[in-house]
Amino acid sequence: MRWALNRLALAITSMVALAFLVPLAVATRQIAYDRAISDARQQATSMVTVLGVDSDLVSLTNAVASTAAGSAGNLAVHLPGVEPIGASHLSDATVQRAAQERRAATSDSDGGVAYLQPTVLTDGRTVVVEVFIPEADTRRGVGTAWLYLGALAVVLVGGSILFADRLGSQLVRATRGLAAASRRLGGGELNERITPIGPRELRDAATAFNGMADDLRRLLDRERELAADLSHRLRTPLTGLRLDVEAMPPGPIAERMRQACDLLDEELEAIITGARLGSIEKRGSQQCDLVEVLADRLAFWSVLAEDQERPWEVVGGHEPVMIPMPAGDVILVVDALLGNVFSHTPDGTAFRVSVSASGLLVDDAGPGIPDPETAVRRGVSGAGSTGLGLDIVRRTAETVRGQLVIDRSPLGGARIGFLLHAPVLEPADQRKRR
Repeated sequence: MRWALNRLALAITSMVALAFLVPLAVATRQIAYDRAISDARQQATSMVTVLGVDSDLVSLTNAVASTAAGSAGNLAVHLPGVEPIGASHLSDATVQRAAQERRAATSDSDGGVAYLQPTVLTDGRTVVVEVFIPEADTRRGVGTAWLYLGALAVVLVGGSILFADRLGSQLVRATRGLAAASRRLGGGELNERITPIGPRELRDAATAFNGMADDLRRLLDRERELAADLSHRLRTPLTGLRLDVEAMPPGPIAERMRQACDLLDEELEAIITGARLGSIEKRGSQQCDLVEVLADRLAFWSVLAEDQERPWEVVGGHEPVMIPMPAGDVILVVDALLGNVFSHTPDGTAFRVSVSASGLLVDDAGPGIPDPETAVRRGVSGAGSTGLGLDIVRRTAETVRGQLVIDRSPLGGARIGFLLHAPVLEPADQRKRR
């Protein structure tokens, strides 16, 4: 924007400067020429005065030599039938024509211009006074005047560009501030506001931005309150379910139901707390170990895998994998990936879990996913699924600038991955852990 304003100021000021300076340069040249002709006229008039007093050749010779033009060889007096007194630079025909016309005139000559002043003596003879003006005299002072005019043009153009640049810097500063505030608001900083500066249009835009940020903050606060209220209402049926589970006889199913109730209770508490704090305060600087969360959740899903006679294996997991997310969010991701296998593959289908610093991959030997794009659309994923689980994984991955990967598995079925940065690499000599 600043460069565009500078170019615009340069173009406009240059056009204005040329529109004024070109006529001024021509006028300066003409003024110098007229000044030289005026000086020659004065010297010719002085000689005419001498001729009116005394037309003696000796007196005229002395008078011509005493003038500045005569001493420089630039003045001559033409008497009829007599050789010119002084130095003449014109032909006889030109002088005769001026004598016949009996009016002042100028005539071009080699190296300059000659001024001719005819006059009639008392005895009736016509005398022509010739004053030669060298070309240098017709241009005296023109170069200096043009230099000053050029310097003035440079100052005017430079000043206008500087002024445009300062104006452009204010516009750019206001625009960049508005853009930076928009990016921060889009990044989750809901308290971001901007001070209106700059032209009226940018101040209006900044005021509208602040109003939008206030409305967005109120809307999110209202949604968080609704989420917290809804989660709180779910505690009543959860309490009834826990009582029914406690009444069940001891066994694997009862233990699994108890674990599910505990997990659901923890998730409800996390939803209530997180909804009241907000997304930024909830995450903050929290982080957890992906390997540790995966081990805890596999302890739950392994029981169901044994009941359904599903072979499974874990690849990697020998080193901690710290990710900048709360443990509750990671649990949702792991459960969504593993639950997808149990929900959409028949009993006895094998699956493999790969964990590394790049993220988490779940491969199965099921029928696969024919349309990956539809699988993450809520309500239209097909196969009796709402698509909510994979959508949760996708949105969670985006919060850490990761991605959800849906591809063909080496086992023949589907590969679903929660990648943090780069695709997960599986070295050929990677040790497998049951």
